[in-house]
Order: sequence, then C-alpha cells, then structure tokens
Amino acid sequence: MASGSDRNPIIIGGLPSQVPDFDPAETQEWLDSLDAAIDERGRERARYLMLRLIERAREKRVAVPEMRSTDYVNTIATKDEPFFPGNEEIERKILNATRWNAAVMVSRAQRPGIGVGGHIATFASSASLYDVGFNHFFRGKDEGDGGDQVFFQGHASPGIYARAYLLDRLSEQHLDGFRQEKSKAPYGLSSYPHPRSMPGFWEFPTVSMGLGPIGAIYQARMNRYMHARGIADTSNSHVWAFLGDGEMDEPESLGQLSIAAREGLDNLTFVVNCNLQRLDGPVRGNGKIIQELESVFRGAGWNVVKLIWDRTWDPLLAQDRDGVLVNKMNTTPDGQFQTYATETGAYIRDHFFGDDHRLRAMVEGMTDHQILMLGRGGHDHRKIYAAFSAAKAHKGQPTVILAKTIKGWTLGPNFEGRNATHQMKKLTVDDLKRFRDRLHLPIADKDLESGLPPYYHPGRDSEDIQYMHDRRKGLGGYVPTRVVRSKPLALPDDKTYATVKKGSGQQSIATTMAFVRLLKDLMRDKEIGKRFVLIAPDEYRTFGMDSFFPSAKIYNPLGQQYEAVDRDLLLAYKESPTGQMLHDGISEAGCTASLVAAGSAYATHGEPLIPVYVFYSMFGFQRTGDQFWQMADQLARGFVLGATAGRTTLTGEGLQHADGHSQLLASTNPGCVAYDPAYSYEIAHIVKDGLRRMYGGDEEHPQGEDVFYYLTVYNEPIQHPAEPENVDVEGILKGVHRLSEGTSGSIPAQIMASGVAVPWAVEAQQILAEEWNVKAGVWSATSWNELRREAVACEEHNLLHPEEEQRVPYVTRKLSDAEGPFVAVSDWMRSVPDQIARWVPGTYQSLGADGFGFADTRGAARRFFHIDAQSIVVAVLAELAKEGKVDRSVLKQAIDRYQLLDVAAADPGVAGGDA
Repeated sequence: MASGSDRNPIIIGGLPSQVPDFDPAETQEWLDSLDAAIDERGRERARYLMLRLIERAREKRVAVPEMRSTDYVNTIATKDEPFFPGNEEIERKILNATRWNAAVMVSRAQRPGIGVGGHIATFASSASLYDVGFNHFFRGKDEGDGGDQVFFQGHASPGIYARAYLLDRLSEQHLDGFRQEKSKAPYGLSSYPHPRSMPGFWEFPTVSMGLGPIGAIYQARMNRYMHARGIADTSNSHVWAFLGDGEMDEPESLGQLSIAAREGLDNLTFVVNCNLQRLDGPVRGNGKIIQELESVFRGAGWNVVKLIWDRTWDPLLAQDRDGVLVNKMNTTPDGQFQTYATETGAYIRDHFFGDDHRLRAMVEGMTDHQILMLGRGGHDHRKIYAAFSAAKAHKGQPTVILAKTIKGWTLGPNFEGRNATHQMKKLTVDDLKRFRDRLHLPIADKDLESGLPPYYHPGRDSEDIQYMHDRRKGLGGYVPTRVVRSKPLALPDDKTYATVKKGSGQQSIATTMAFVRLLKDLMRDKEIGKRFVLIAPDEYRTFGMDSFFPSAKIYNPLGQQYEAVDRDLLLAYKESPTGQMLHDGISEAGCTASLVAAGSAYATHGEPLIPVYVFYSMFGFQRTGDQFWQMADQLARGFVLGATAGRTTLTGEGLQHADGHSQLLASTNPGCVAYDPAYSYEIAHIVKDGLRRMYGGDEEHPQGEDVFYYLTVYNEPIQHPAEPENVDVEGILKGVHRLSEGTSGSIPAQIMASGVAVPWAVEAQQILAEEWNVKAGVWSATSWNELRREAVACEEHNLLHPEEEQRVPYVTRKLSDAEGPFVAVSDWMRSVPDQIARWVPGTYQSLGADGFGFADTRGAARRFFHIDAQSIVVAVLAELAKEGKVDRSVLKQAIDRYQLLDVAAADPGVAGGDA
C-alpha cells in the first residue's frame, strides 16, 4: 500500500518568497537567457521552455508552484503512451454490440403500453471509458478479496446491463424487464444502480448525483482504514468513480476533495465524463469545464490527467510549431465545441481552422469527412488505456481523468451533441438504420422495419464473446458483482449490558452518556470490540466521547507528527495510523459517507464493521437525508445516534439546533429502525437487539438484516431507574411498554411518552393522583415509528387476505386492557406520536413541540409548547372532561393554578447538560 510518504503534507508545490539571492550574477544569466528566447523565438517558444523547465524541476523533486491549468491538450504525450495490450478490433466489435443493445433496450422500454423510458445518451458518450476499464482494469472478487470498487454513473446503467447480457449474466427477458422491477419479476431490472433492488449485481447506488463522488472518496479511505487496522487486506483494491461533468456542480462532488489529497489516496481514480452537457444544455457554454475542473482538482492536491483529443489529432498537433492550434483549442468555448459536434466537416473547416492561414494549411490535404471525424479522446481506446494506466501507476495522490466525449456519440445526427439528447429515449427506423450502419452490425432492414428492434448477440462461442470472458477471468471475475461472504459475529453475552441496566443510582446522566457507557463496554469485547468504527463531525467532546481518545485513538494515516497541546491530560487528543475513531471534521456529509462505507464493509470486503455515527440530531436526517437513503439502498448497517435531540432540550442554541422532527424524517426511510429511548436499560435492550439483527444472523436472515438503527438521545441529565425485574423486553423492542399503572386516584387515564418526555409524564402522573384524583398509567413509547410500521403491515395483510383471521396491530393489543383516554407527549412535533393515533383503542390526543425552536431555558420552552408536566395534566383533564368524567370547570382552575399562559412562570428546569 502506497503511503504517500514522499509528499510533504504541509506544503505541496510551494515556493519560498523570502529567500535571499546568494548569486545575483547567475540569476541574471538565467533572466537574460529567457529574454533572448522571447526576442529571438517569440513568447510561445519561451512559454514552452518554461513549461519544460517546470516539468524537469518536478522530476528532480524541486518544489515549484502548481499551475492552475494546462493547455487544452492531452496530459500524456503521444510518445509517452504505453503499449496497448488488447485486441482493439475485437474490443471495438464488443463495444458496438454493447452500444446497440443498450440503445435498443431503452427504445424497447418506450414501446406503447409500457413507456418507462430510460437514458441512452450518457452511456453512448462514456461507453469506451467503461469498455477499457472492463477489459483491462476493473478487478473482480473471484480471488476472495473485495476486488475493485467501481461507482458507475447512474444514467449509464443501460450499457452495464447490455454488457452483462453479452456475458450471459442477463438474458433478453432481463433486458425487456428494464424499469419494470415488479411487473417483470424475477427478470425486472432497476433503472439505475440500486443494490437493494438487485443485491447480487450492483454494489453502489450513484444516481442521486453528487453522492457517487463523495461515496467513492470515503470508500477509498475506508479501504485504507481497514488495511491499517488489520481488518482486511485492501492493498490491491482500487476505487473507480465514473462521474459526469454536470454532476460536478453538486456540492458533494467537490466538497471533500481535500481529504483524498491530504491522506494520499492513490487507490482512488475519478473518471469525469466531460461531454460538456448537463441534462438540458451545456455545462459551461461560455467557458471550459475541463479547464475549470483541472484548476479545482489541482488546487485540492489531486493528480490531473486530461484526455481531450483522440489519435487523429496527433499529426496536426505535431505540425503546430507556432502553437496556433493549441491556442485555438485553448480559446474555443465549450458551447462552440458542441456546435462543431453537430455540424459538417465544411463548417468546421471554415469556423475552427478558417480564421488563421496556418490553421487552414494544416487541413488543406484533408477531406471534409476526415475533418468531421477528428475525434475526442474519451472515445479512443488507446488514449483511454494510457490515461487509466497513468492513474493506476501514480503514487501519493488521487487521480482525476478529465475525458472529453460527445453526448449521444454514435447514435446519429438527431442525438449527438444535441441539447435535448438526455431526454431522447426512442430511435426511429431511420435512426436505427444509421446507428446499425455506424456500428457495422449484421442486422437486416426488415428486422428494423417491423415490430421492436432486435437485440444483437454475436454468439456464445464467437471470438468476441470468448475474448470478453477471458479478459474478465484474467481480472478476477465479473463486475459489477455484489457478494456477501461475511459470517455472523459472536456477540457479547448479557454481562456486557449489566452496568447500564443497573441505572444511574443517585447520579443524573443524559441518555447520551448512558449510550457512551454501554459503547465503552462493548468495545472491550474480544470478539467485536475492534469492529466498532466511531464517527463524529468534530463533536466527540460534546457527546462525552473524549474518553475514547487515549485508548481508541483518532485515525490519521500520518500519525500525530506534533506535540498535542493537551498531551499531559488524561483525555489527551491522540492520533494514530491505526486509530479506531474517524474524526471527519465539520462535515456531516463526510461522516455519513464514512458511515455508508463502513456499514457495507461486510459485503464490500467480507468483513463486517459496526459503525457508530453520533451527531447533533438536527444535522442528521435533515442535512444528509439523501445519504441515509443511499445507505439504505446500499444495504449498509450500523448505529446512528441523533444526540442532543429534542426541540426544547438543547438550551441556549436556538432555532437551527432544535430538532423536533428527525424521528419523523427517519420514519420515511424503510431501511431505518428508529427508537426514542428514555432510560439506559431500554438503550441496552435496543442495542443488543440491533447487534443481533444486523450482525448475529438468524434462521430467517442468516447473514443479518439489511437495516440500520437510529437512536435519539438527549443531553439533559436525569436519574435512570434500574431495570425492573419483569421488564417487558418485547414491548421495548416493538415500541411501547408500561412503566407504571399508577398507585392512587380513581379516575383512569393513560399517558404515553418517549425519550426525555418520560420524566414529565411521571411527574404529571403524580400531580394527577395527588391533586385531581386521576390514576394515570405511564407508558414509554420507545418507537412510535416501529409501532406504526407494524400496524401498517397488519392492515396490508388484512386487506389482501380477507379470508384469513384478521391481524390486530401490536399497539392495539398492548393497550387493549388500559382504560383511556390516552394522551401522548414527546419533545417532537405532534406528527411523530400522531403516527399511531388510528390504532390506539380509545380517545387519543397528542402534545408536541410544533413550530420553530428557540433559545431559552428548558422549562420556559416546554411551557411555551405546552408539553411540560403541568400541560400534560391539563391535557389529561381536558380529555376526561370530553368524556364527562370530570367537570369542565376544573380546566380553568388547572390552567390558572399552573400559570400555563405565562411562560416565565415555569420552573427553568435543569441547566446545562453533560453531552
């Protein structure tokens, strides 16, 4: 594994500006030489000499400033291109068959009565890039390791399916099931790379643009992390990310480039398909996106390989003694290049070469057709091979290949380079004939003129297909392929959970600290302790996790090359190349990408990791919800902690920090199992069950379930009771269990609460009994979401199986012997507990923190939202009054007694909080 040790991690390509000149005479000789070169040979020649000197200086490891961008030509000179080891004629034939089948698959999917469409132009532009990768670079998993990790551009999926068809991995039935996942099951194909839909095929979901790039960066980093910690040998794994130039506008695409450079991730290559078009028009019509991206990546510390022109330009560039051709390339905007892609050779002769006699002279001997066929580098197998080889060989930096292509390439004049090409899904008969002729395929006109256009397969025993199989065999198997080789983990016994089940005694602690105490015990386990991956966005101290610094240490591939300012403290900040904690800085997006990579390691590398990602709950599902959807799609597992949860609990922080809805957002993710525990013993049972479901395996899921857990925990200290003797474990896990039936009072009622609201419910229970003769039972609703999910499943079954015994939702059965009314309360907006309203057997009312949060004391905030203990009392009395069980006059008495209309009258509550 390359360490990148030759890099200077502090100054890259720097040039000191305050060094005295010890030999002014020699300096003047160099300056005079430059002046002479300019005077005698011109500025272009002098520029060339300067560039060559910079190149030589770098070869000799002399630090010189990085250039923001270079000429609009290929980075790899023709003379430096390596030998191309493949059979280009066969590879072209394979590629032509793949191109045809990809386009026909999408066209057939647009047939009358189906009309599910698809995209063909993206793959048409990037087909050669993929083909060279498949034939020469992408490693499979047959050797027992994780192979390479390839992040395919989402809109290019038809081409990946088409190639799999030629390799007999998919059938014609599969291709005709494109975008018809249920109606054509088991032959339906997902529209884009969706591992959850096709778990034996796709590995990485990428079509939510911007998530592929950041996912690839953190996958490459996770590979290094696993290798450094001795969990898996990932030294031969390379991460390839195929991206679009329009996609690079997404903040996630470029936002984390620096970490890849900082950690020297030379196991990572971005291939940006620069077809110069977004979905509806040019990426940079008046500018040059390749030059812009080169500047961005160079500035971030990446190695940049530009792949702009194909081999047909080599003779012209060799003639360019004055640099006039390169200057024309440098100054022509992308919008004009797209126009050239749609025009005739005569037009190009007049408008590109025509304004300078030296340019005109270069193409005098060329026909208009030859000029028209002057191509882009992203379609030339030999140029692509040279770029990919350079990327694999480069050490100490990640590499980006900026490959210039034409969107819709080979699809014909109605598609190539057109602004609308991304939305064009169907080829006419004339389009198909031109396309077939362009690809030299043996398909008869009659087969195109009646019915659906046919797929093309040269025959399983043909030389072309055997070549494909041989290339994949030599590279370790087929790609993409998702394989789950990991075995269930031996999980800790009950002793590990004993400490937190004892409660906190006389000490008050937050549920965040209760979880941290449990995590510390779990990490001591000999079997699974090393598999925990701690992740936080620069908030470990906030969450009370700085106690892990000295033992688990913070992962840094360069170690700690400085004396920490707190080195004498017990909880000193410790960095290590084998550290267990990922400290990703102030970047929730980066942390979530680490979470996804770690959570899917059981499949990617056959070694399960147990990520524990802790964040401010407001900045989790709200800020990176798209990545949590990606996590579910990638079948990743792990624990997500929404710490400092609740809309009124995080005192003093204000509106943007006050989370009253992440539980509701979590409920929208089918792969997320969400809990809002109140006490430490509840946390213990939830975590234990989570480990069992995700990592232990059972008869139904021998390799574990493809879910992840979300726990909301709080920073408000409370006293945690010890686990009751006959604790209702089933109720805790399914979402609700009874804490107390109440000890006095004669008028029955029920209070349901979750998380930090449970102590308010217990206080309200006492007030109701002592002051209003109400015997209120208190229930801890550990998961409103899971209760609703199970109830919906019951209704779905009953709808479709009316002849069978009708199922009763768990929450209905659980509350059936409890006499209402029911009042639900939490530190969330009312929509969270309202999820179960229809299944509660009795009158149901909810209280919640609806609206924006604000900075104030906890007591004042809860009085404002009317969710504190006194407000619960009034809500219970109000429901009892509706049922005629108490007189309505008591409501005004209670409101006045507790001063519910005066926020300032509320007890401020506990100040501060430990995490």
